[in-house]
Amino acid sequence: MRIHRRSWRDLWTSLVLVIASTPAAVAGAADAPLNALTPEEVAAGWLLLFDGQTTFGWEPASEANWNVADGVLSVSSGQPGLLCTTCDFGDYQLRVDFRAPATTNSGVFLRTPLKPTNPAGDCYELNIAAPDVSPFATGSFVGRQKAEAATAIAAGEWHTFDVTAQGGHFVVKVDGRPVLDYTDPRPLPRGRIGLQLNKGLVEFRNVKLLPLGLQPIFNGRDLSGWKIFPGRKSEFAVTPAGEISIRNGNGQLESEGSYQDFVLELEVKTNGRGLNSGV
Repeated sequence: MRIHRRSWRDLWTSLVLVIASTPAAVAGAADAPLNALTPEEVAAGWLLLFDGQTTFGWEPASEANWNVADGVLSVSSGQPGLLCTTCDFGDYQLRVDFRAPATTNSGVFLRTPLKPTNPAGDCYELNIAAPDVSPFATGSFVGRQKAEAATAIAAGEWHTFDVTAQGGHFVVKVDGRPVLDYTDPRPLPRGRIGLQLNKGLVEFRNVKLLPLGLQPIFNGRDLSGWKIFPGRKSEFAVTPAGEISIRNGNGQLESEGSYQDFVLELEVKTNGRGLNSGV
């Protein structure tokens, strides 16, 4: 179970329980500060995978000099391999900024194990490489499908991958321009996100993910789909503002549905000192 919590300073009086958001355009994303979510992205359900200060939530698969400085995650030497998220994802929209010299050969891995062995079989390797460095230039799926011929990009400058992975269908954009539309007849259902050290320096920032195909579990109007445990002191109600209000002592409210793999987002505010509660 992964619990994605927003900054405490942003918490307010509502308790919003969401198992995800449907795909949505994110207004104002271009104006976001470095390695942060805009209010619009937060409302849409985006997750910030790289906090700009640490590698929390990431796991290296090899000995390499992964480093965080000035809001940038970089690697340049060591044993080739991945730095992977510690959890798996299935269907999503992924955005990540990258920068590399002309001689670099690197990539972003999708639905991958920690140590993939075959880019055409057990992962999707979204390449970062100039056409004279690799036959699979930037925006290609290595071993699967090449990007459009006109995808050569400026070396040493920041660029952005925008990837939509839904079932076996993948759409890749580089700097907002579509470069790859690929359908896998035997898709891998889920896996980690991986950043690769292969050959040369590569840098990453603004790594964001929006889970797709998930649904709210609180309708904002009433407690349909929820059960209150009897014999407890708590009084549960939904306010006109669409907030779950809990008063008068201990108690328990549970969803009627059961869930296995999910992302849970909620906003909460306590209105008293010394309260002890939880999810």
